[in-house]
Amino acid sequence: MSTVVRMPEVLAGTTEAAIQTWMVTVGQAITVGMPLAEVETEKANVEYASEVDGTVLKLVVAEGQDVRVGDPILLVGAEGEGTDHAELDGPGGQGSTEAIPPHASQAGASDASESSASDASSPAAEPADQSRRFISPLVRRLVKEQGLDLSGVAGSGPGGRIVRRDLEGLSAPEQATAAAPASTPEPTPAAAVAPVESTGGTTTEVPHTGMRKAIARRLTESKSTVPHFYLVADCRVDRLVALRKEVNESASVKVSINDFVLKASAMAFIDVPEANATWGESAITRYSTVDMSVAVAIDRGLVTPVLRSVERQTLTEITRSVADLAGRAKAGQLKQHELEGGSFAVSNLGMYGVTEFSAIINPPQAAILAVGLARQQPVVVDGEIEVGTVMTVTLSADHRVLDGALAAQWLAAFVGHIENPLGMLV
Repeated sequence: MSTVVRMPEVLAGTTEAAIQTWMVTVGQAITVGMPLAEVETEKANVEYASEVDGTVLKLVVAEGQDVRVGDPILLVGAEGEGTDHAELDGPGGQGSTEAIPPHASQAGASDASESSASDASSPAAEPADQSRRFISPLVRRLVKEQGLDLSGVAGSGPGGRIVRRDLEGLSAPEQATAAAPASTPEPTPAAAVAPVESTGGTTTEVPHTGMRKAIARRLTESKSTVPHFYLVADCRVDRLVALRKEVNESASVKVSINDFVLKASAMAFIDVPEANATWGESAITRYSTVDMSVAVAIDRGLVTPVLRSVERQTLTEITRSVADLAGRAKAGQLKQHELEGGSFAVSNLGMYGVTEFSAIINPPQAAILAVGLARQQPVVVDGEIEVGTVMTVTLSADHRVLDGALAAQWLAAFVGHIENPLGMLV
């Protein structure tokens, strides 16, 4: 019996996504775990793997087509089985959608398939000369927000599809100058912000992006439902600063203070394993490995890719892993598993001159460490005042998972490791 595969909620809070690239074709045999498609969301491109065995009978949606979570995208069954299925005609189904021929997204696709994909990919708000082009959902949003002109852009995606990397180097003001006669005012793009007059000057309204809405929803939920409490500690990091300088003088990879913070956090969980846990409706889950999220600021907001088994990684391995995740986060190329899991997060604003702040927990994680600037200040040692390098950290903890004493034990262990950094190198 055939099975309808539906658009998954590939990331928490996702309500809509798009098939960026089909990785299977009609008639192909698939097994559990085999990649089916790259799914594009507001945050990342996610590789979606099959949860069933069988043969691909029908690709229900075209590449680039926006699909609600829960809608059919694929029909799988036995070889030679028909493509009719009751669920494709029910609520949320797309039974009227024609099956997409194998390789329909490539250059040799039929005119009918190209027309269908183009119509689904191009909203009415886009200029007419862009309405029949293959454009990824992420690019469509950037076109609206930034008023970009794609008339001279050659797509590098499947079938000439314009993807995010094709926008590198483009800017709306430069294109407008080149495209519009000097005597003609530049038209206002559909999603451009409009000035609003006020007695104190002018203001602008910036429409909410999908990512901004998701951030607002999840963090509001966290502050409303998770009982936060906060612990603050000042770390004396003179030894760490000196050791980092010495390491970087001879290492091929430059280690940051944040890399030491990640390593010290992982070692603190080894010392206090009860703190490595998350909250669930029926139970608290404890973990044997330390997987932690690293906050990465991108153009559209904030993403938190997960660094796996940090306790097993050397400082240079942590450096490379963080650089890789941050680079792909900014390029919108993170995969689903890289945004899931983790029991802990680190948010560092020290590079912006922030000395101290409190961060909001990202459920179901139980804690997040906010890291401030390492700065010189007077320090009292044995009754004498001297200049020391101090870094203030604030632990936000979920009181349902971590009691005050347990959180304090973890923070004390962290301070011990960060103030004696040589132990992180052995």
